Amino acid sequence: MERIELDFIDLGLALGLMVLAIALSAWQRLGLEGQLALASARTMIQLLMVGFFLEVVFTWKNPLAVLAVLMVMLTIAAIVARNRISQKVPRLLPWVWGSIAISSAITLVYVNLLVLRQPEAWTNPQYIIPLTGIVLGNAMNSGAIAGERFVSTLNASPVEIETHLCLGATPEQAIATYRKDAIRAGLIPTINTMMVVGLVTLPGIITGQLLSGVNPLNAAAYQILIMFMLAFASVVSALLITKGISREFFNSAAQLQKF
Repeated sequence: MERIELDFIDLGLALGLMVLAIALSAWQRLGLEGQLALASARTMIQLLMVGFFLEVVFTWKNPLAVLAVLMVMLTIAAIVARNRISQKVPRLLPWVWGSIAISSAITLVYVNLLVLRQPEAWTNPQYIIPLTGIVLGNAMNSGAIAGERFVSTLNASPVEIETHLCLGATPEQAIATYRKDAIRAGLIPTINTMMVVGLVTLPGIITGQLLSGVNPLNAAAYQILIMFMLAFASVVSALLITKGISREFFNSAAQLQKF
């Protein structure tokens, strides 16, 4: 079966689903009509803009253009994660930016060198941009969840932390339990997805490959690779972001600060 291409008429018909969703919201008086309409408009505008822009980048295949796209993606991911965590913690944005960059870079280099072993593929925007986007998104979400939980817990537990410090604990020892709990929270979505992937959900990679006519076993193999990439990037991102937060919450005299 040939791949089915979608044109603007097809997208217009697909928009009918959102029209029905808005109608249902109005019928049940959910008050979501405006949000659904705005979300639909933003989805179409943003994705169409990205599609046109990436079509140019894919055709041009200029390394500098690819690098610029990756830097923009990374910076947006870092800003979104920082905003979810806290805007009051000093120097948090550089920590988040570096954490997501390091976790994504290590993941992609490992896969390139040891799994795919196709160096030329990584100069092709058709491969590097989608894979980087997937890894960046997961590292962003896990890091944001872990960071937000960690900051909230530290701000809510000054008495317990200062008690540990008074008893001779180092800052790292005083907050070790809170940090572990935050990292675990950040990894819950990824672990839950891995537990039911293929049974309850079919993620985007395998779905897209199946729709494009790829052999199901090969599509499943790529999805396994992607899930392992996401899990590793999530762990590294959560570890690094919470490490950075822990440093900002204590001054040079090992005194706890609240933000």
